[in-house]
Amino acid sequence: MRRLPPLTAIEAFVQVARLGSVKAAAEELSLSSPALSRRVQNLEHFLGRSLFERRHHAMVLTEDGEALLARVSGPLDELASAIELSTGQADLVRLRLGVLPLFASQRLIGKLPELREMHPELHIDIDTAAHGTARLGDGLDAAITLAQSIDPGLYSREIDHNIITPIAARGLTVRGAPVTEPEQIAGLTILLHRDMPETFQFWRNAVGYPNLEPAAEDHFDSGQLMLDAAAQGLGVAFMLDSHLDDAGDDRLVRLFDTRVESPYSYWFSCRRSALRRKPVKLFHDWLFSRVCRQSSGQPAAGEAIAAAV
Repeated sequence: MRRLPPLTAIEAFVQVARLGSVKAAAEELSLSSPALSRRVQNLEHFLGRSLFERRHHAMVLTEDGEALLARVSGPLDELASAIELSTGQADLVRLRLGVLPLFASQRLIGKLPELREMHPELHIDIDTAAHGTARLGDGLDAAITLAQSIDPGLYSREIDHNIITPIAARGLTVRGAPVTEPEQIAGLTILLHRDMPETFQFWRNAVGYPNLEPAAEDHFDSGQLMLDAAAQGLGVAFMLDSHLDDAGDDRLVRLFDTRVESPYSYWFSCRRSALRRKPVKLFHDWLFSRVCRQSSGQPAAGEAIAAAV
């Protein structure tokens, strides 16, 4: 039998040829750039000819590379389809999604049956661990995170814009008096989320109390636990208006007649190359057409992807 080069080397070559970049191909295959480059170099050594011209931030096919791509890309796609058929997953697409627990419970899980009806082939693995954007391409295909901004090297789109809202138990008092004025925060504990550490500082500056200090600050890594703690009278949770509205909890009320735009928002993000993958595109388009609170001037889902790629 004729000796063949490793299939992984051929796969690496095809991805670089299609995407024009070692970095983009490495992201697509969940490899480091040096590891992918070694696979392409091994194929070139096997064939005894150069397949790419190395240019600044780009890989351009040589004539030999063009000829090889024409011969192997079709059979490689057919082989991938054959493997899918043999494993019974030809009609199944899977998304590995990182998402914060409160967003998932308040705004995502209840709407997933609609997504399943629209795209029965799409299945979603949900991961609620922290640092979603840091794990893109390494266990996650896409992430929904709470942040002020997203790494510009990633594709990102703001899900909605929110107002900072002090949330407390109905009937909360301080020293026996109802809480009606911001300065009363000085006698209370405030509750802050790990991903929104500057929320109170931003709020107090915006409402004209830059020196206002609470009795204490308690920090949480769970939005739902913050709401539960506020409902039990343990403090005032500085969160987003959507958190209160979507909670539907009669024990909780909004304090003070203030309207301060939050520097924190929910974002959808993924690696730019991931937008070409069917599960990511299906979820992205559904999320922004059916789930998100659209702000004026945002592009339609398809337009956003087209601009990104």
